[in-house]
Amino acid sequence: MARNEDLSEFLRRCRARISPESAGLAARGAYRRVPGLRREEVAQLAGVSTDYYTRLEQGRQISPSPGVLEAIAAALRLDDAERAHLTDLVRSHTGRARRSAPVVQRVRPHLHRFLESFTDQAGFILGRRGDILATNRLCRALLADFDAMPYRDRNLTRWIILDPAARDLYVDWEQIAAEMTAILRLDAGRHPDDTRTAELVGELAMKSEHFRRWWADHKVLTRTFGHKRFRHPLVGPLTIDYQAFAMPGEDDQTLFLYLPAEDQASQDAWKLLASWAADPATIRQTAPDRAARPGAQEDDRKI
Repeated sequence: MARNEDLSEFLRRCRARISPESAGLAARGAYRRVPGLRREEVAQLAGVSTDYYTRLEQGRQISPSPGVLEAIAAALRLDDAERAHLTDLVRSHTGRARRSAPVVQRVRPHLHRFLESFTDQAGFILGRRGDILATNRLCRALLADFDAMPYRDRNLTRWIILDPAARDLYVDWEQIAAEMTAILRLDAGRHPDDTRTAELVGELAMKSEHFRRWWADHKVLTRTFGHKRFRHPLVGPLTIDYQAFAMPGEDDQTLFLYLPAEDQASQDAWKLLASWAADPATIRQTAPDRAARPGAQEDDRKI
């Protein structure tokens, strides 16, 4: 993943989505060769020379100051995730990339105990590139028994995009899978030298046409809260609300907690799921073998 190419494509796509009129610029002629803003218009809005912005967008070896990056981010109307991504791409290209963390991330033992103490909430800890680092019983009942999977398969992004069981589980699968791709893109920009991330991107690009399309969009995203709709094979339809919490003192580890939505159907389905998950043996004996389903490793089917 060449960082100069990523930076160039990211900036091009960001300016392509902004019309001159929405940016308060007068249209210069009826015909425009490019969608959105021209390079000189971004430079004008950011208060830099056209030559400087052009060299930045071309991914050349320049080192913009934080003030210049902020001005360009404002001109392109970047959100917080996109601003962070722009900074990461520039930092990596100018030779100031952050050091990669160890290949194997681990959760402290007392965090495992803390996670298992949640009996009414499904909880899991995500690490770099969407790796599943720890889960509790209700999470394993709701999603999949990640603990039973081979180590390298314990990745939420990989599971959602490649496993047919995930497509059956998530009502809004395409939206969620695209969001996971955008989250992975943000992580890849933050850790450009991470070999495991490169391997994961390569595998997903090889096996999923949808992933290739989403990855080429260069969208980035962070998630802190929201809701998801499920078609659970054991308890039927339910909606959950989730919150994400960065783990203090643990870089690149995020705790996710799921609760049922307030509607009665979701509450009833959750109680049934919690009752079923109370016996840990039932998760492996009764749940569909999602990790071993036929086609889990095959290319994605059309939607």
